[in-house]
Parts: sequence; structure tokens; C-alpha cells
Amino acid sequence: MNTSELKITRMLGLILRAPSALSDYINNIRKRRRCIVLEGAVLYPISRISNNQVRESIVIGAHSRILAMLETLGHGGRIEIGSHCFLGENTRIWSAASVKIGDRVLISHGVNIHDSNSHSISAASRARHFEQIFTAGHPKILPDVPAVPIVIENDAWIGFGACILKGVTIGEGAVVGAHSVVTKDVARYTIVVGNPAHVIGLSTR
Repeated sequence: MNTSELKITRMLGLILRAPSALSDYINNIRKRRRCIVLEGAVLYPISRISNNQVRESIVIGAHSRILAMLETLGHGGRIEIGSHCFLGENTRIWSAASVKIGDRVLISHGVNIHDSNSHSISAASRARHFEQIFTAGHPKILPDVPAVPIVIENDAWIGFGACILKGVTIGEGAVVGAHSVVTKDVARYTIVVGNPAHVIGLSTR
């Protein structure tokens, strides 16, 4: 391929990619209007921001990288992510109370972090809730759906496919193994695995 053909090929490539690049740019602007994004943070095209509260209810710290879905629910929620964090693809953080993530936290792909039960344990209440969502939107009050804040402290690492449930604090530097289900607090600089997660060792600074 000569120089002219190479230039034409590159130009055609740019033209063909332009609609996708423009769409990504517009979507990024829309996502940033739904949350506070601090200096140097990146919302990748695959990321999703679903904020049913005020804009300040989702804050993404400086230089963090987000491929995940972040959602505050209709009846409450706050998500605060520190600086230099990574949240992987297909990870979901759903908040009805509060999820606070420290600095330099690594959260792999496919992780679920939920600070509430999402639905009532009453079958009748669940049916009413479901009906309301699809007729009038998410209810503003769900008194029979418990929600308790989650805290993930600095330098923690959450392995792929893990599940972090309401009321849990994961201590500084702790490691949660892949596909673990965390229902209780994890001490600083410990390693937990399993369902339910249990301690198998210590991590290091």
C-alpha cells in the first residue's frame, strides 16, 4: 500500500468511527450531568450512571476509572468513590442508603454491592412494589425494605464476581476473593473467601 492509499484508508477509518465517537462523547456529557466527577476521573463508554437523587448523590474521586453501573434508588441512596479507584465492567453498585469507597480501591468485574434488600420479604408488598415501578415509577418510600450503609476503606481489593451486602465495612487493605459473599465486616489487612466469606489469611501494606 502506497502513501496515498494509506492516507485514504486512515481517513475512511476516521469517518467510519466518527458517529460512534460522537455518540460516546454525548453519552459521556449526559452521564457527567448526573453525578460529580472530579479532576482526571474517567467514565468509560460501558459505564452507566442512574442517579434518582440529586446530582451530588454520586461523587467520583479524582483519577478514578469507572466501567461499572452506579445507581441510587428512588427512595434514597448515595455513592461516594475516592481517588485512584478502579471499578470494573459489569460491576453494579446500587444504593438506597450509602456506599462509601475509599482511595485506591480496586473492584474487579462482575461485582455486586447492594446496601439494601431491594424488595420486601412480604410477597404482597413485593407485588405492590413491582406494580408501582411499572405504572408510576419507583416509590419514594419503602419502609419495609431495610437499607444500611456500606463502607469500603482505602486500598481494599474486591475480586471478580464478589457480592457485598448491606451494613458491611471492608477494612483498609483487605482482600475479598473472587465470588465471595460478604455479609459481615472484614477486618483490616485480612483475606476472605467463600460463601459466606471467612478469613483465610493476612494481606500486607
